Amino acid sequence: MKEALQQIMPLDKAEKILSIGQARSMNAHEYYLRAGEVPKSFAFVLSGLFRYVYINEKGDEFTKGLIMERDFISSYSAMESQSPSHFFIEAMEDAEILNIPHQKWLVLLETDVFWLKFLLKSIEKGFSKKEKRERDLLLLNAETRYLDFLGEYPGIEKRISQAIIASYLGIKPESLSRIRKNLPT
Repeated sequence: MKEALQQIMPLDKAEKILSIGQARSMNAHEYYLRAGEVPKSFAFVLSGLFRYVYINEKGDEFTKGLIMERDFISSYSAMESQSPSHFFIEAMEDAEILNIPHQKWLVLLETDVFWLKFLLKSIEKGFSKKEKRERDLLLLNAETRYLDFLGEYPGIEKRISQAIIASYLGIKPESLSRIRKNLPT
């Protein structure tokens, strides 16, 4: 755990976050958070793959985002406002996470400026990713989005179903099958 954290922060800071966090194993398809729940924590993904997913009243799924190792999972705005999350956070495969309670996180933010800078960098990274995703969905055709997706997430097509990839791309699974069939091998 410490090694994974040290890749994104200094050793003394990794030890600090380890001291307030709790290691947790999750099974594939287990929910870290369900829509309607008020989040009380967030987590650092040590291993595994997660997705943010909206599920409408008909049961249709819309994959909002994919989160891989060495990144954070959170419904951060819901956690900060202490309001219900609008989306689910689902483990797509067996995973190991470091769960960090929100109240303990707030103490870190108040006592060490490093964590404010760390939070700002994390928010900037998330905002940039969100902005690119919105731009891609609005301006690029499905084939280009798929090719970009494969470049952004190398090897992920072996880790999740084609239906989830299609959901992330904003297309139907049949459309993804057609795109894949028409691509040069």
